[in-house]
Amino acid sequence: MGDKVDLSKLAARKAAGEKLTMLTAYDFPFARLLDEAGIDLILVGDSLGNVVLGYPDTLPVTMEQMLHHTRAVSRAVQRGLVIGDMPFMSYNVTVPEAITNAGRFIKDAGADIVKLEGGEAVAQTVAAVVRAGIPVCGHLGLTPQTATQLGGYRVQGRTAATAKKIWEDALRLEDAGASMLVLECVPDRVAERISRSLRIPTFGIGAGPGCDGQVLVLHDLLGLGGGEIQPRFVKRFAELAETTLSAVGAYKDEVEAGTYPAVEHCFSIPDHELDKLDEP
Repeated sequence: MGDKVDLSKLAARKAAGEKLTMLTAYDFPFARLLDEAGIDLILVGDSLGNVVLGYPDTLPVTMEQMLHHTRAVSRAVQRGLVIGDMPFMSYNVTVPEAITNAGRFIKDAGADIVKLEGGEAVAQTVAAVVRAGIPVCGHLGLTPQTATQLGGYRVQGRTAATAKKIWEDALRLEDAGASMLVLECVPDRVAERISRSLRIPTFGIGAGPGCDGQVLVLHDLLGLGGGEIQPRFVKRFAELAETTLSAVGAYKDEVEAGTYPAVEHCFSIPDHELDKLDEP
């Protein structure tokens, strides 16, 4: 499985031009598989609201839900770094509350890092959380928790002015002490310039190959995301929804036909013991 990933190793790999990998996981089985596969960072994203809990967006996700899923992932991961995604309003009210909630991810749920969305508005909070001894991953571009303020789920930074703002916010987060940065739905050449200008690693999701690493929602990668419309940046590396439907359909057919369970799936009892059941 390899040595435990740490922040210094990630920085060294960025400096050496080595690409980094991040994927989401929300439970023990998938987290264990990602870790065995050598994924560097495993993000317990608030996307669990859409992917696992059936919400229309991430806003209803609570701290308790995030901590519950982060605990499950942390129990599975031995090599990679676990990132706990701070949900909406868990860091937006006061700095002390943000530090307390970030600390719960580390102390109570076993995460290694926390992730916060936003730039200038959260830079002071990021600095305070880092001063408290908690590593932070930033998130710029399309920030789902505040997507309504951005005009919906759309690419950010397509004009020089908006691209410059993302770039300036990236530098602010680095200066505030962030250890890494997610860039979501940012034009590829903008993300590449931002990545080259930072000392910390960047992870793109819909931000092109110029980032230091990539991140995807695991269920999208596996073809379990649901729905026919997928974001442009998603590549399905498997079609597990089809595989699952086929397997479940075969199970249903065999049960209804009486061919499952067969003899090889059953446990036996000796005839003489069975005969005793009829004794008075």
